Amino acid sequence: MKLLKTFFLLIIIGALVGSAALAGIYFYFKPDLPSVAVLKDVRLQTPMRIYTKDGSLISQYGVKRRIPVKLEDVPQQMIDAVLATEDSRFYEHYGIDPIGMTRAVINLIVTGEKQQGASTLTMQLARGFFLTREKTYIRKIKEIFIAWHMEQLLSKEEILELYLNKVELGHRSFGVGAAAQVYYGKTLDELTLAQTATLAGLPKAPSALNPVSGPKRSVERRRVVLLRMLDEGYITRAQFDEAAAAPVTARKHGAEIETQAPYLADLIHAEMVKIYGKEEAETGGYQVYATAPTDLQLAARQAVVSNLHDYDERHGYRGPLRYLWGPEAQAADASDTETPQPETAQPDSASASNGLDQHRQWSEADMLAVLQKVEQIAPLVPAVVTTVAEQSVEVLSINGNRHTLSWENLDWARPYITDSRQGDEPEQASDILSPGAVIYIRQHNQQWRLAQMPQASGALIALNPANGAVQAVVGGYSFYQSQFNRATQAKRQVGSNIKPFIYSAALNSGYTVASIMNDAPINQWNEATGVAWRPKNSPPQYDGPIRMRVALGKSKNVVSVRLLRGVGLYKTAEYLERFGFDKEDIPRDETLALGSGSHTPLEVARGIATIANGGYLIQPHFIDRVLDEQGTMLWQADPMWACDPCDTGQQRPQVTDMDKEERLAQVLDVEVATGDSPLPKRSAPQVITPQNAFLVADMMRTGVQANGSWSKKTYWMGTGWRAKNLLQRDDLAGKTGTTNDSRDAWFSGFQKDLVVTAWVGFDDMNRNLGRATRNQNLINRNPERFNWIGNAMIGSESGAHAAQPAWIRFMEQALEGVPEKFVPVPEDMVRVRIDRTSGKLTRRTDHTTLFEYFVTGTEPTVYVLDDQIKDPAREETKNAPEPEEIF
Repeated sequence: MKLLKTFFLLIIIGALVGSAALAGIYFYFKPDLPSVAVLKDVRLQTPMRIYTKDGSLISQYGVKRRIPVKLEDVPQQMIDAVLATEDSRFYEHYGIDPIGMTRAVINLIVTGEKQQGASTLTMQLARGFFLTREKTYIRKIKEIFIAWHMEQLLSKEEILELYLNKVELGHRSFGVGAAAQVYYGKTLDELTLAQTATLAGLPKAPSALNPVSGPKRSVERRRVVLLRMLDEGYITRAQFDEAAAAPVTARKHGAEIETQAPYLADLIHAEMVKIYGKEEAETGGYQVYATAPTDLQLAARQAVVSNLHDYDERHGYRGPLRYLWGPEAQAADASDTETPQPETAQPDSASASNGLDQHRQWSEADMLAVLQKVEQIAPLVPAVVTTVAEQSVEVLSINGNRHTLSWENLDWARPYITDSRQGDEPEQASDILSPGAVIYIRQHNQQWRLAQMPQASGALIALNPANGAVQAVVGGYSFYQSQFNRATQAKRQVGSNIKPFIYSAALNSGYTVASIMNDAPINQWNEATGVAWRPKNSPPQYDGPIRMRVALGKSKNVVSVRLLRGVGLYKTAEYLERFGFDKEDIPRDETLALGSGSHTPLEVARGIATIANGGYLIQPHFIDRVLDEQGTMLWQADPMWACDPCDTGQQRPQVTDMDKEERLAQVLDVEVATGDSPLPKRSAPQVITPQNAFLVADMMRTGVQANGSWSKKTYWMGTGWRAKNLLQRDDLAGKTGTTNDSRDAWFSGFQKDLVVTAWVGFDDMNRNLGRATRNQNLINRNPERFNWIGNAMIGSESGAHAAQPAWIRFMEQALEGVPEKFVPVPEDMVRVRIDRTSGKLTRRTDHTTLFEYFVTGTEPTVYVLDDQIKDPAREETKNAPEPEEIF
């Protein structure tokens, strides 16, 4: 009895000493334990995801891949697999599992090594958030206290949800949602039992056990997980057998990008980094929605890519990337150590000089191995030519498929000589390619077509003129080829794209659309340089006295110079600043009238939007709204609108997170709505009058169509006539632009609700776009569209040839099903009948007259005299456009 009392006394003393020691240890480590606030507001580092306006994912930024999931959205099978493997008594303990702890202690005593950690799921979570994987007693003690602390503050369901979203699972994936996407390209509910078990086995050693880096070890670990699930009764023996025998199906997947818009995503990423800083922007879980809808963004990309291929094809084929066998391969430099050789080739083959025998040495695997080393930039697909027939070729593409390229997808490939010279049209496939050629192909009209990497660059940007919301942006052929965004960063000479603004300045200074200008050569001697300045029209044709409307439509250079002189150089330069052009980019000499100033496509589109929207200078913006990771609205765009006063019924939304809203507002220059009522829409500054904007827009409308009567010889064509001809719409307006030596080609135009600017040029500013000679193969196939749009156009490259086709392609899709909508006629405007030649009032009503718009009070007051009337139908037509210019 005495021994029993002593035993119990020792137990009590030991318990007290142990409790005291435990308390002492707790208070010793307490300063290092996380606060209650931290545990209650645990934040997952979630990447920023960027979407189109209608919710299509275009990019994801962040080192860690994480797709947060709610516990109720996690399949029960995944929960069972995780609990069976990591913590089968999760719902029975308080953060520390005594049984597991005892097992680990016994193992340590027996082996002398820390082989079993005895960490519960809660302890793993504590380590993941607050500690490291270092195996030390101090870390384990902290881990125990933090786990116990977490169990007091959080429910089991909250802990499990945090674990499933936090746990590291390899290849930068954190959480089961991200791992399912990274390894299988699926959502959790799409995983098989085998795939679920694979993911559940990763927490032990994600780098070594994942199915991409270590497929064999992954299978072994998967079997362990399945056995645990079988032991716990979560699956049947039949399910176990099937899942254990399943093949490894994992491969590394990128973010589930739904729409390719890398230039747009890059702009938005830069804006978010500017607001929050790189780390916060890329880990804060922000969901950023662009202003661009999916359909318009895709249409813009297709328009730019197709247009650059058309330009490239009409200038000729530069040849295959290399040859693998045949005479061409033998002619290659023998000292080139990078020349590929087939792994199956016999080095001492006596028939090595025979092309056919060399072909036989190249197995399909050999060819595919070479193709894997070829740069892959969509939509280009590397391929090897295996067979050449009379007017077709067979190829093996990089994905192992074999395709036939028909003659209509080959015959464009006449030899490239220079940017302005092309060789003869090919007559058969052997004129273009030989077996063994490594080439690019691309899909075109649901067929495979011979292709090459375009050397010219292009850009397109579309804006909503009412509020500046960017509807589409493409900054080049491929973002993965060049990250330089030519739509927003490339300042290039704008050529005749400047003329609408010059004409606006003239209207502001008292000119009218019917003012008669002298379209005659200018020859001005410059005493300072000893050189005469002789600006010329392009083509060098002169019509003599001409109305301003016709001069803009025909893009008469000398008239633009005369208008500049009439208004005044410095007055015009200052006037152009109204359209948002940087003062430093506006030349202070007469070349300003010809577009010698350099601006980005975005700046040009913004200026054109001022004409389209009635005179308001809107602010382009790319972000529509920003949500947090839970989907709560943090910020919504608050643009300035082209209206004054604006409809007060459309008001700015109320903020939900003041701190984050203020940061966004500070960077994006908007007010913060406070109180119970949102703020009304803001008016953009009106920089030109509605009347001025309307008249310029109306002149630009006649610049994209044919005007007058052919039979009455009053017919004339605007330089952008293809727009009306192909799109068959009357509500379009636009202006071509070509610089000296065709180094830059532009087309800017609009429909009332959409402004678009397209540009084409070489990144090397010393290289011009050249000219294309006649390719009879293309003309014979499609004569009805000959030279209207595409790779059959001939002549010097210009805004109408090189840039306008991209604009037309985009508008063709953007305006499909959209009813015509015209710029409304503003107040204080009159429409009177004038004489077509003199611009004076007339009492005649025949083909020598037309109706014209004027600002009230500026309409002509003098009638044309009978002897002053010129009837073109009775005169010989002079200076008719050359066929090259018409077509």
